[in-house]
Amino acid sequence: MNYMPGTASLIEDIDKKHLVLLRDGRTLIGILRSIDQFANLVLHQTVERIHVKKKFGDIPRGIFVVRGENVVLLGEVDLDKECDQILQRVSIEEILEEQRLEQQAKQESEKKKMQAVKERGLSIPKADALDDF
Repeated sequence: MNYMPGTASLIEDIDKKHLVLLRDGRTLIGILRSIDQFANLVLHQTVERIHVKKKFGDIPRGIFVVRGENVVLLGEVDLDKECDQILQRVSIEEILEEQRLEQQAKQESEKKKMQAVKERGLSIPKADALDDF
């Protein structure tokens, strides 16, 4: 097999099922249909997989175009091992509710941390303020 530099090495992965992890934390699973020199991807029969603890749910998204700079990880899905899951599949409604509850708990935890910091007379700059430097 000859070495191909950059995204050209992914040409042989076209028409195979892939998992894509995006910069915003979302996970997509779909069939890779196209890729260009900027690593922009076109996924077909795409689902967005949401994980919460030991549960997961898939939201159908159809054809999905992903800008290359948003891709953190791209990997081929092993179809033989795909069924050997230790996670429990649940409905879309159930996983979205689980995700909402998890995010709510995380926000409450952050509020408690910020309150404890303020009580000690400390201050933490907001994330937006750090962008100015």
